Amino acid sequence: NLCDIKLSKIIKVFVFCICVLLYASVLLIGNNGLYYKNVKFVQKDGYFVLQKEYGIMHTLFYIYLISLFLIGLIVIIYSLMNKTQVSRVILYLLILPDAAAVFSYMVMKKIIVSVEFIPLGYIFAEIIYLIIAYRTCLYDIDTSAADSLSQTGTTGYISFDLKKKYLGSNAIAKEIMPFLLELTVDYGLSDESVNQRKLIHWLDSFIENNKNNIFTYVVRNKEKDDERIYNVNINYLYQNFRKCGYIITLVDDTANRKYINLLDSYNEKLQKEVEDKTAHIVKMHDNLILSLATMVESRDNSTGGHIKRTSVGVKLIIDEIIKDSEINLSEEFCHNIIKAAPMHDLGKIAVDDAILRKPGRFTDEEFEKMKCHAAEGAKVIHQILENTDDEAFKVIAENVAHYHHERVDGSGYPDGLMGDEIPIEARIMAIADVYDALVSKRVYKDSMSFEQADAIIMEGMGTQFDERLKKYYIKARPALEDYYSTQVEG
Repeated sequence: NLCDIKLSKIIKVFVFCICVLLYASVLLIGNNGLYYKNVKFVQKDGYFVLQKEYGIMHTLFYIYLISLFLIGLIVIIYSLMNKTQVSRVILYLLILPDAAAVFSYMVMKKIIVSVEFIPLGYIFAEIIYLIIAYRTCLYDIDTSAADSLSQTGTTGYISFDLKKKYLGSNAIAKEIMPFLLELTVDYGLSDESVNQRKLIHWLDSFIENNKNNIFTYVVRNKEKDDERIYNVNINYLYQNFRKCGYIITLVDDTANRKYINLLDSYNEKLQKEVEDKTAHIVKMHDNLILSLATMVESRDNSTGGHIKRTSVGVKLIIDEIIKDSEINLSEEFCHNIIKAAPMHDLGKIAVDDAILRKPGRFTDEEFEKMKCHAAEGAKVIHQILENTDDEAFKVIAENVAHYHHERVDGSGYPDGLMGDEIPIEARIMAIADVYDALVSKRVYKDSMSFEQADAIIMEGMGTQFDERLKKYYIKARPALEDYYSTQVEG
């Protein structure tokens, strides 16, 4: 790890098995001759020494030790020559423990026979490893930077464990909230204290809903006639990628707040201009996405106008759902699914032209490749909308692309989801998508009559489509037929 060399699981398992075998043979000393065939005291030069007759496992142990020593030496030399991002100091230090062990065993044991120097060599090695551990922390930029910011920055930090017991805080936090000095580490907060109740409220709000993690804390100094405003942010505290508590950060936002208050008196016109610009940017963004979807569709010579028609189909079904209270969809959700509908087949950009533009039915192999467009579409949308502020739209757009070919009976693709596992937006999209495929002409089939298409859709309710959407499809059917009657065939 120190040399940044990754070992495969096979190698790890192999070495582990050797260790287990060696240790097992040691545990069985006295019961068999695997490690020691015979051990006895003999008098030599006036004092007693242990005379040991070694077994095969002892020989294997020596081979194992020598192998590890040589491998370690090779790794260090290799890293010195090739690994520029590995500390040279640590590499040099890594040589010392092995050298100490070899020296104490091979040299000192021969010079002074009556004294065992190997434990001394091990102690020296442990000291070196402690130095290495200390040095390693210096090269961990995440840890060292966090420590530096905590001690010398302007941000306050307060930490609690998952049971809301106080773990500690830095000097900045204690300066902002002097009552932290009264808290006892590893003890919970008290409802009897007004200040501590504020911390309890922040933590409870975050625990109840992780999105409730931003608060404001105001410190007033009557003597100086001063007011400081702090942004409070709560997040999980992690240790080795595992949640172990909560951390509260306090950032002085006074200057920004005063600046904002100053701007507020002049910003009515500016706000209107910003809103207009934002609306223009959003419109450009939407047009760009629609253009991309149209470009992808233009590669497919069998689905011309498909994205426009399916978008209308989704809207007509959504309109009926809104009139009913059984499925409660927010106005934002309805707007987003209609807006996301044209993006449902973006994944076809990853499908080979030879398949996408084939003038006929797909073979089984071609169809399997075609099915990849659902998952690929979700990836493309995720990349396009990665930095968008509209997280709700991003999620809906990804779901529509990813899951619009899933079936409620679990026989769809790409993930074989069932029932409510399929997002509602994808279930709605599926009906509009299949309806358009049925009543539109394709290179491999003629368009169906509305009656034939309706029969197939109704037959699929409960297996391919969500049974709960059946009544909304039925109510939207006249509007769908009117709309498709005005469309050019195909």
